[in-house]
Amino acid sequence: MKAQLLSHFDPTVVDTALDAHTTSLERHGDLARWRSAIRELPEVDTGWRLAGGRLLAGEPVADQAGLSETLRAFIPWRKGPLNLGGVPVDTEWRSDWKWDRIAPHLNLDGKRILDVGAGNGYFGWRMLEAGARLVVGCDPTQLFVIQHQVISHFAGPAPNVLLALRLEDLPSGLAGFDTVFSMGVLYHRRDHLAHLQDLSARLAPGGELLLETLVIDGDAMEPLKPEDRYANMRNVHALPSVPLLVKWLEQAGYQEVRCLDVTATTGDEQRTTDWMPFHSLADALDPDEPSRTREGHPAPRRAVLHCRKADWG
Repeated sequence: MKAQLLSHFDPTVVDTALDAHTTSLERHGDLARWRSAIRELPEVDTGWRLAGGRLLAGEPVADQAGLSETLRAFIPWRKGPLNLGGVPVDTEWRSDWKWDRIAPHLNLDGKRILDVGAGNGYFGWRMLEAGARLVVGCDPTQLFVIQHQVISHFAGPAPNVLLALRLEDLPSGLAGFDTVFSMGVLYHRRDHLAHLQDLSARLAPGGELLLETLVIDGDAMEPLKPEDRYANMRNVHALPSVPLLVKWLEQAGYQEVRCLDVTATTGDEQRTTDWMPFHSLADALDPDEPSRTREGHPAPRRAVLHCRKADWG
């Protein structure tokens, strides 16, 4: 099915990407357990739609309790909200809130999209709903790729592909996209300029980039570089101000850079739930001063920027 959806790319490029995807999955120690749980999923009448931001995939099944238990084999569920076969999955993130902030600024009709750091592919369904022709996601976290397979079991065939690969591991020929999304990735990269250039390399000339990342308030032209952790995360390397982020994008060759939104993350948007029962935002903030992280840094704020690759790029 993935090969068919990627058929407009060079066949050699597609084969290389799918081989790398399979190899990445096969290395995970939980794969046998996940596959066993997938085999327990009931047959359903497939289909999907969005209602109130929630992805509704598959018609409700008779044994709701049994399905709920099976779906819990894939915890933690982070991006959503979802409803699979009639079972509500209350994910850690209200990803629909983020989408609602950026959707008014986008025209995805007929476009081919690359979603970098796609997680379980929730945003891919939002992109298809908005008119996208094809969404190719990449994310090296194998559990998220398995969750995408689970969602697809209920949703049925759709041009929403997810590969268990990092951006830099995609074949170079998997390029020429109209739109590239990179949401929640940049601050995990040691070399921010290399990431922005890698994103540009995947775009067609004149294509658009939608970038979402953690930022600090103000107009400082030096980023915050946490020495150890930021909000309990170890791999956060640099948080720029919005003006500095604009400068980084321009240095990477992008044009028409504009900031669409800056929003502080709240405990209503990111939280612990029954479907993600581990530490979340509340555990990352100073209980006596929630405007600061436990490490003493400013609490998370996320900016969304839009820009374009040069027409001759």
